Amino acid sequence: MPELKDSAIKSISHLTFDCYGTLIDWRNGIETQLGGLLRRKGLRQDVQVYPSYIKLEAEEEGSYKKYNEILSSTAVKVATLFGLTINEKEADEFAQSVPKWKPFDDTVRSLQTLGELGLKRIILSNVDTQILRDTIEENDLDLDGYITAEEIGSYKPAFGHWKSFFERYKVEKSNVLHVAQSVFHDIIPATEIGLATAWINRYDDPATQKGRPTYSFQKLSELIALFS
Repeated sequence: MPELKDSAIKSISHLTFDCYGTLIDWRNGIETQLGGLLRRKGLRQDVQVYPSYIKLEAEEEGSYKKYNEILSSTAVKVATLFGLTINEKEADEFAQSVPKWKPFDDTVRSLQTLGELGLKRIILSNVDTQILRDTIEENDLDLDGYITAEEIGSYKPAFGHWKSFFERYKVEKSNVLHVAQSVFHDIIPATEIGLATAWINRYDDPATQKGRPTYSFQKLSELIALFS
């Protein structure tokens, strides 16, 4: 538990969240859906596809195209990297599986509790709008709004999500805490624009000197103590 920065926390009215990796178990979704597909095609059972997927997807996000296309094309590239082949239908089935990926065990209740504490909860996500809508509905996520890459035509770590957020919600930077798992996509850019950040280190990654978060937690539920 970090030292509570009481004066700063008292000014927070809005929490912005990354979704996949922070609220939804992105790694497990990729390993279950894409990894499962590739293992049925001969990939060794002990080989993880997630590290390769992260790298290749980040390369796909360099210029904007719909996230559904990024999911499909990244899946094909991962298969090729492992010397395997998947067809267009299989790649699309992987892309369509995203709303079925499960939330972390503390996600649903933590979002509810943060709302009960009077905080506005807004997702800033690198996905298509329908994918996020379906994810929210499928997993009963209690939120106050969202901004997607499809709406603004760019992907984090570009600043477009935050620019759109401040235009829409008319709050000061001192009123916002950005909550995320990805240091690359979220913590670094949020820090660069002057936001307080809470790193939810879901996957027990090593600490980084880049974009050092204001707060660090292992679980989203631990964030609640800042406001209680």
